[in-house]
Amino acid sequence: MEQNPKHIHISEFNYVLPDDCIAKFPLPVRDRSKLLIYRHGEISEDTFTSLPDYLPTGSLMIFNNTKVIQARLHFRKETGALIEVFCLEPVQPNDYALNFQQTEHAAWLCMVGNLKKWKEGTLKREMTVKGKTIILTAERGECRGTSHWVDFRWNNPEVTFADILEVFGELPIPPYLNRETQESDKETYQTVYSKIKGSVAAPTAGLHFTPRVLDTLRNKGIETEELTLHVGAGTFKPVKSEEIEGHEMHTEYISVSRGTLEKLIAHGGKAIAVGTTSVRTLESLYHIGIT
Repeated sequence: MEQNPKHIHISEFNYVLPDDCIAKFPLPVRDRSKLLIYRHGEISEDTFTSLPDYLPTGSLMIFNNTKVIQARLHFRKETGALIEVFCLEPVQPNDYALNFQQTEHAAWLCMVGNLKKWKEGTLKREMTVKGKTIILTAERGECRGTSHWVDFRWNNPEVTFADILEVFGELPIPPYLNRETQESDKETYQTVYSKIKGSVAAPTAGLHFTPRVLDTLRNKGIETEELTLHVGAGTFKPVKSEEIEGHEMHTEYISVSRGTLEKLIAHGGKAIAVGTTSVRTLESLYHIGIT
């Protein structure tokens, strides 16, 4: 009898992964990374530039064009305590594009690091944006699960929240890298086709693609389409329950154009999804369609 997925034990996913087996930085040339091939029970290795050789002509590939935002904001209290405010999803307004365009005020659901040191009061930080000195403040509101409503305010109507994140924010690289964010991460921790700002983590399966690999795919007659899923807080949330059923899943924003839907239909619903974010977006379309 098949096991109900709700009752799968998290312990079944435990495995040893030594820190020295985790690459701290990517290769200088993305598409020179190794490519694992699994065919007919046999495992072999190749280089990512060879990916088009393994895909059938006429296939449809789906890419997630989300862009990672510099979501980590640091404030220093007068007591000297360092508070990290990690922007997870916009709440006022709750549309990503509109929120990034906000001037003077924006509200987000955030994870707060060193929360015990920020019981009350307003956090402040002075910064220079577009050549102008501004004061950014953060006020903590209601708690929503493991997140907190945070109101950001600043004293210049010519500065957007996107401007502030660009100057003041830090890119949230994966915690398992066990290192500080570097300037180079701003480029290497984005896919070459990233366009729509909103993720707190990169859709990592796409990081190996380069313009030349994409060109080779298209020259082989493989069609490419894009959708958007903004990777949310759930990607960083540890699973603490014994069974999957006990783990709370966060919602994530998705967007799929009509043209992409039409292309999917033309291909009989068959597509090669790049990464789990594209997979779960495509899977969600089915459930959205039948509700």
